[in-house]
Amino acid sequence: MSHSLYVFDAYGTLFDVHAAARKHMGAVGPEGKKLSKIWREKQLEYSWVRALMGQYVDFWELTIQALDTAFALVPEANRDARDELLATYWELDCYPEVPQLLKALRERGSKLAILSNAPLKMMEGALKNAGITECFDEVFSVDPVKNYKPHPEVYDLVTTHFRLYPKAVSFQSSNRWDIAGATKFGMRTVWINRTQMPDEYADLSPSAVLKDLSGLPALG
Repeated sequence: MSHSLYVFDAYGTLFDVHAAARKHMGAVGPEGKKLSKIWREKQLEYSWVRALMGQYVDFWELTIQALDTAFALVPEANRDARDELLATYWELDCYPEVPQLLKALRERGSKLAILSNAPLKMMEGALKNAGITECFDEVFSVDPVKNYKPHPEVYDLVTTHFRLYPKAVSFQSSNRWDIAGATKFGMRTVWINRTQMPDEYADLSPSAVLKDLSGLPALG
């Protein structure tokens, strides 16, 4: 039986976080892939550290700080590309299967939502660029609770708004730690393991693992 609500993490799940570096690889230089990897790692690290300190800084500011750190750690990369990289991050490409997947879920009557660490203003450009803005019933940012995933109060934004028990929600993320958090909260979780990473958090296993989102409708 299909779930009544499908909730998606945004960055890394719907949107390709490395698209900015690929687009500007010529300007960044041969270390662009390394720079992008560190940029993403630091972006997430900073969100966890801020959450643990109880000192909230919005995700866009953390994204800027993370890129600056990445440039410091990869001095071979051309720092002149900084502004281009940041501008492109507002309009990241979605993964190729995403538009059709969202259409298929909507056609069978499911509600769709996004739950992201990012502020709404940051997601708007990416949604518009991908042409999928109208696919979602709601887009949730962590801004109202001033905290980051995987804290339970972030996942509670969804269940409180839709007045659903967690088990009625199917939550999809490419981040294993995010899947662990949603599993602990009680949601049905689907790990989108795009890069074939080994499993972690054995006590908080996902309900299913997919290589991309295209197989989601078949799960029900």
